[in-house]
Amino acid sequence: MFFQNCYEILSKYGSSLLLGVKTTLIVSLIGTAVGLALGLVVGGFRAAKLDITAAPAARFFKKLFDVIANIYITVFRGTPMMVQAVFIYYALLNVVHWDTLTAAIVVISVNTGAYMAEIIRSGIQAVDSGQTEAARSLGMSNSQTMFSVVLPQAIRNAFPAIGNELIVNIKDSSVLMIISITELMFQAKSIAGSTFHFTETYFIEAMIYLLLTSIASIILNIIEKRMNRTTMTIPMSDTDPSNAGLMENKQG
Repeated sequence: MFFQNCYEILSKYGSSLLLGVKTTLIVSLIGTAVGLALGLVVGGFRAAKLDITAAPAARFFKKLFDVIANIYITVFRGTPMMVQAVFIYYALLNVVHWDTLTAAIVVISVNTGAYMAEIIRSGIQAVDSGQTEAARSLGMSNSQTMFSVVLPQAIRNAFPAIGNELIVNIKDSSVLMIISITELMFQAKSIAGSTFHFTETYFIEAMIYLLLTSIASIILNIIEKRMNRTTMTIPMSDTDPSNAGLMENKQG
């Protein structure tokens, strides 16, 4: 009886569930990508260190940025996404007149950005300082060192955590039904209310979420393995094997 009801729900409401899956993937994928870009900016600037020759104005703006970034990270990591969704959506509704899909993407993006900023900052700090010193000794500027040497290694180091954020967003997008976005949880709730088969409907929903996160995990593991095949080292000289240089070695 249980599985028969599940089959009937899938037969009758399969298109609605597929629409919910589509919306869930759009929100989670775009939100994670934008959040990663935001995290790269915030985390990169937080981890950046000014030279002793930096102008007082540069030091002032660096401190100001750090204060604003700390507030942003504290607020969005310390409050539930559901509360953020309701506040941001209704606070800006009369200003930008946006739809729920756009609002949901913005909410996930800024929420993910706060977590990504800390992930990227930790990844940058995990890179051996000798890499930076070697790059600078080769005449590379601060920006060249960051974008060509430090950041690629930081992203590779932090990739498992970055991928985990995508999986978390696929699941946590369910709370966005609070602003009536037609994602998977919203569709399941509507179907359960129409059929009164709550157990069967939410069982189907749970299996769909499990399938989505499992596929995402497999894809992320493949990408991570390919990234780990390439290592970047930086020899400061050809005669000193203990130092490093800018080259990529293919392993395996």
